[in-house]
Amino acid sequence: MDKEQTYSKPSTASYIKFIIPSLIGIFLFMIPISYAGEVTIPVALLADWIQGVLEGTLPTLMTVIITLTVILTLIATIAKPSYIMDRPFLKSLLHVKPVWVIARILGMIFAIMTLYKLGPEQVWSDATGGLLLEGLIPVLFSVFLFAGLFLPLLLNFGLLELFGALLTKIMRPIFTLPGRSSIDCLASWLGDGTIGVLLTSKQYEEGNYSKREAAVIGTTFSVVSITFTIVVLKQMELDAYFGPYYLTIVLAGLAAALIMPRIPPLSRKKDTYVDESDVQKSEDIPEGMSSLKWGLQSAARKADKTNSSEAIFKGGVQNVLDMWMGVIPIVMAIGTVALIVAEETPFFEWLGAPFVPLLQLMQVPEAAAAAQTMVVGFADMFLPALIGFELVESEMTRFIIACLSVTQLIYMSEVGGLLLGSKIPVSFKDLVLIFLERTLITLPVIVLMAHIIF
Repeated sequence: MDKEQTYSKPSTASYIKFIIPSLIGIFLFMIPISYAGEVTIPVALLADWIQGVLEGTLPTLMTVIITLTVILTLIATIAKPSYIMDRPFLKSLLHVKPVWVIARILGMIFAIMTLYKLGPEQVWSDATGGLLLEGLIPVLFSVFLFAGLFLPLLLNFGLLELFGALLTKIMRPIFTLPGRSSIDCLASWLGDGTIGVLLTSKQYEEGNYSKREAAVIGTTFSVVSITFTIVVLKQMELDAYFGPYYLTIVLAGLAAALIMPRIPPLSRKKDTYVDESDVQKSEDIPEGMSSLKWGLQSAARKADKTNSSEAIFKGGVQNVLDMWMGVIPIVMAIGTVALIVAEETPFFEWLGAPFVPLLQLMQVPEAAAAAQTMVVGFADMFLPALIGFELVESEMTRFIIACLSVTQLIYMSEVGGLLLGSKIPVSFKDLVLIFLERTLITLPVIVLMAHIIF
């Protein structure tokens, strides 16, 4: 951006273009409303409505979408046609690594077996494949539809630029990150973990973040989106607690964001850039201008450059397809396998055993059952909610599981896999350590909040 453009004053129309979509986005995603005796947010209300309209047909519809995803993925992987490879969105969605091709195929097989009740009952029973295809995936379909469509209202009209500018002066001392990363961190936090990882990776490749900064942002701020948190809460049948739930996630996430950059493995990453230089980049806010004024101007400029209809429609549709085709087949695959393991073996009891005395010390009800969900989130973020809902009666304990599954952040079915596939300098060993550290840091905060709320 040149100087003249930087200091040019946006028009009143630009400010209006920033304010109206941003306020609508805040209302849809963040304002609790009371409906039919329950407190919820508008996006979740719309999701419930569409789920009711399509009740009974969603398992079949999602099996068709998963199957179509596999067919297109195989075409992209084997034939590499230009109509897919020349379009960045389709290429990133369909031309995936072999491990994700296999996972998508497995998801399709499990979906078909469950829909038609074929093969071993362990695969399609109500406690395994049936729980996913008839319980969770219809919720994912409806929440992803509306949240995906409306997400550009939060991301594309300047709201992040405003908050980014307001937060520049606290990012370095508190989170050991440059001020400009605040926009990235907010996009990751409010948008989606996948958006965050891809954005961070691109910024790192362009030389805007050091190796340490990229690793910190990718593993600390790429939180699952508000969309996913709604799904987890609905699965746990705790919709009425959305306000306290999201506040708890924010507090626990901030605790992890304060501590994680200061301890290994993140603290040991080099502060050198992709070209191996160690010259720190300058901050962006011009001298003599307040953070608020610069933030408002930046927000208005962002809104002015955004083609409203294209940003909302095209960006929204891409979000929905990315979630339906990129996420749901993986959830079906990994979720079914994990639920079969949970139902048929004591594997997760063994893994969770070390957490039992810790949870008992914290006076968490049903500690032994809750402990089984503590480690399973490394495979997929939904698994603690799926297993926890089956095993745990206590609302307080289900609340703790729901919060922890989000704040653990590193789950291999999406964010973890993306991090390993990106240029961000983190290894599988790093991710295991970060997952365990985040669990131990956020658990006390979540349990404390749960004791206050319940």
